Amino acid sequence: MTETSESSVEQTRRASSLSRHGVGAVFLLAVITVIGSTLYSTVSWMWDDQRLPLSKIVLQGELTHVSAQDVQHAFANLEHIGTFMSQDINVLQHSVEQIPWVSQASVRKQWPDTVKVFLTEHKASAIWNGIDMLDTNGVVFSGDVSAMEEQKVKLYGPKGTEQIVLQTYRNSNGQLASLGLSISSLVLNERRAWQVILDNGIRLELGKDAMQERLQRFISLYRKLGDDVSRVSYIDLRYDTGAAVGWFPAEQGELNSDVTGSEVG
Repeated sequence: MTETSESSVEQTRRASSLSRHGVGAVFLLAVITVIGSTLYSTVSWMWDDQRLPLSKIVLQGELTHVSAQDVQHAFANLEHIGTFMSQDINVLQHSVEQIPWVSQASVRKQWPDTVKVFLTEHKASAIWNGIDMLDTNGVVFSGDVSAMEEQKVKLYGPKGTEQIVLQTYRNSNGQLASLGLSISSLVLNERRAWQVILDNGIRLELGKDAMQERLQRFISLYRKLGDDVSRVSYIDLRYDTGAAVGWFPAEQGELNSDVTGSEVG
């Protein structure tokens, strides 16, 4: 075979090889295009609000004050609820955490259209400043005070003193239990002075210092008063020793402002 013939055969082989590679490349490009188009169509379908809407809510947890309607309302207030694929779990969780009485929330999605919401409620320990509530950890939260099934102590104090006031109430109420008394209201005013209203109506002025020592002094005095306790309006214990006792008027028509105090050593 001549050199020219060999060259011609080689060129033919190269052309055939290039042709085969070209066909393969075109086929591969076609496959990639079809796959890409399919993926795009699938993702577009899944993110279409009309295709995979979040239409079911499963509410879990031991709940007394939060209902499924509350959760639905929280979701409805979102600017865009989205689809199963598009909605951010963190956004959903934040929305339900704003519901009064919700302490903690856990949200997860279940294919194809369900949102599971697990909630933990605050456990109310006291009414705070007349409008809010404190949970057992001294955390302030909002809620309908009138929805309380049992009466709670009323605590008052400046912002940031919630835990101090709650712990003081617990300690003081424990001490008063020996008299069969309990605190119905405890106030820490702006000057950081304490005032206690007992469940029998007696008001205690305890001042800023040595509160627990003054409370013990009241307990000793209370035991000595005997039947006269029913006539006591207030007891001022803001003294180094002793106390001043304010009595209800002897005559029914007399004003409380006319009550005189007597010091008890």
